[in-house]
Amino acid sequence: MHQRARDFRDRVIEEYEIEPRIEEFPDGTETAADAAEAIGCEVGAIASSLVFSAAGDLVVVVTSGANHVDEPQLAVHLGVDTVSMADPADIEAQIGWAVGGVPPLCHDADVPVYLDDTLLEYDTVWAAAGAPTAVFPIDPERLGQVADATTITV
Repeated sequence: MHQRARDFRDRVIEEYEIEPRIEEFPDGTETAADAAEAIGCEVGAIASSLVFSAAGDLVVVVTSGANHVDEPQLAVHLGVDTVSMADPADIEAQIGWAVGGVPPLCHDADVPVYLDDTLLEYDTVWAAAGAPTAVFPIDPERLGQVADATTITV
């Protein structure tokens, strides 16, 4: 198992008393479509954790792989003028995970997490498990609970 996936698994067990079933794909999955094909699920069931900068603060949006985050709409929701994708170096330094492997929970910083309401249409969603080659399945309602996420339309 990739070391970062192992780190994620250990943190989830310690912080949430949940043992995630991590699956790895040695070639990685660069897009939600790639992940869905590798897993054998609909692209909409991929829970992509995207990190945005909103007025200088980072926020995590866990979105369905079938959707794109409407940045102006997110800015309105957050009450800021603009929202943009966060800098990868800032993400790793503050969130603790590298782009491509950012999980929806177990962040180093206390950042707000938002959950795409589309994910609630699925019984199971698949999220990054700390490495671009690792994912884990979880019930989206349970994901929202453990990530202390606010459900929004993206």
